[in-house]
Amino acid sequence: MKEILRRIICESVHLRGSPDTLNDETDLYAAGLESIATVHLMLAIEETFEVAIPDEMLGRQLFSSINSMADAISRLQKQKVTS
Repeated sequence: MKEILRRIICESVHLRGSPDTLNDETDLYAAGLESIATVHLMLAIEETFEVAIPDEMLGRQLFSSINSMADAISRLQKQKVTS
Protein backbone atom coordinates (compact mmCIF):
# COMPACT_ATOMS: atom_id res chain seq x y z
CA MET A 1 0.00 0.00 0.00
CA LYS A 2 2.77 2.46 0.89
CA GLU A 3 4.51 1.94 -2.46
CA ILE A 4 1.22 2.66 -4.22
CA LEU A 5 0.80 5.83 -2.13
CA ARG A 6 4.36 6.87 -2.97
CA ARG A 7 3.58 6.40 -6.69
CA ILE A 8 0.34 8.40 -6.39
CA ILE A 9 2.20 11.22 -4.65
CA CYS A 10 4.91 11.27 -7.31
CA GLU A 11 2.36 11.27 -10.14
CA SER A 12 -0.17 13.76 -8.78
CA VAL A 13 1.74 16.11 -6.50
CA HIS A 14 4.87 18.15 -7.13
CA LEU A 15 7.06 18.18 -4.03
CA ARG A 16 10.48 19.66 -3.42
CA GLY A 17 13.32 17.22 -3.87
CA SER A 18 13.44 13.78 -5.37
CA PRO A 19 10.64 11.27 -4.84
CA ASP A 20 13.39 8.83 -3.82
CA THR A 21 13.91 10.87 -0.66
CA LEU A 22 10.33 10.30 0.53
CA ASN A 23 10.19 7.87 3.40
CA ASP A 24 7.07 6.74 5.22
CA GLU A 25 7.36 9.49 7.83
CA THR A 26 8.46 12.41 5.66
CA ASP A 27 6.39 15.50 6.49
CA LEU A 28 4.72 16.05 3.13
CA TYR A 29 3.74 19.62 3.98
CA ALA A 30 7.37 20.45 4.77
CA ALA A 31 8.25 18.84 1.43
CA GLY A 32 5.93 21.28 -0.36
CA LEU A 33 2.46 19.72 -0.29
CA GLU A 34 -0.12 22.47 -0.75
CA SER A 35 -3.81 22.44 0.11
CA ILE A 36 -5.01 22.25 -3.51
CA ALA A 37 -2.73 19.26 -4.06
CA THR A 38 -4.39 17.45 -1.16
CA VAL A 39 -7.64 17.49 -3.14
CA HIS A 40 -5.93 15.75 -6.07
CA LEU A 41 -4.30 13.33 -3.65
CA MET A 42 -7.61 12.57 -1.94
CA LEU A 43 -9.35 11.86 -5.26
CA ALA A 44 -6.53 9.57 -6.39
CA ILE A 45 -6.59 7.70 -3.07
CA GLU A 46 -10.36 7.25 -3.19
CA GLU A 47 -10.23 5.95 -6.75
CA THR A 48 -7.21 3.69 -6.30
CA PHE A 49 -8.21 2.13 -2.98
CA GLU A 50 -11.98 2.25 -3.57
CA VAL A 51 -12.70 4.09 -0.33
CA ALA A 52 -14.59 7.26 0.51
CA ILE A 53 -12.76 9.59 2.86
CA PRO A 54 -15.36 11.12 5.19
CA ASP A 55 -15.29 14.86 5.86
CA GLU A 56 -14.36 14.35 9.51
CA MET A 57 -11.10 12.67 8.44
CA LEU A 58 -10.10 15.45 6.08
CA GLY A 59 -7.38 17.57 7.53
CA ARG A 60 -3.69 18.25 7.70
CA GLN A 61 -3.03 15.18 9.85
CA LEU A 62 -4.41 12.76 7.23
CA PHE A 63 -2.10 13.98 4.47
CA SER A 64 0.94 14.69 6.65
CA SER A 65 2.83 11.50 5.74
CA ILE A 66 2.63 8.24 3.86
CA ASN A 67 2.19 6.46 7.21
CA SER A 68 -0.81 8.59 8.20
CA MET A 69 -2.50 8.03 4.84
CA ALA A 70 -1.83 4.27 4.92
CA ASP A 71 -3.27 4.02 8.44
CA ALA A 72 -6.40 5.92 7.41
CA ILE A 73 -6.90 3.81 4.28
CA SER A 74 -6.51 0.61 6.31
CA ARG A 75 -9.16 1.78 8.78
CA LEU A 76 -11.54 2.74 5.96
CA GLN A 77 -11.06 -0.59 4.20
CA LYS A 78 -11.73 -2.49 7.44
CA GLN A 79 -14.89 -0.44 8.04
CA LYS A 80 -16.01 -1.18 4.49
CA VAL A 81 -15.56 -4.93 5.00
CA THR A 82 -17.47 -4.98 8.30
CA SER A 83 -20.32 -2.84 6.96
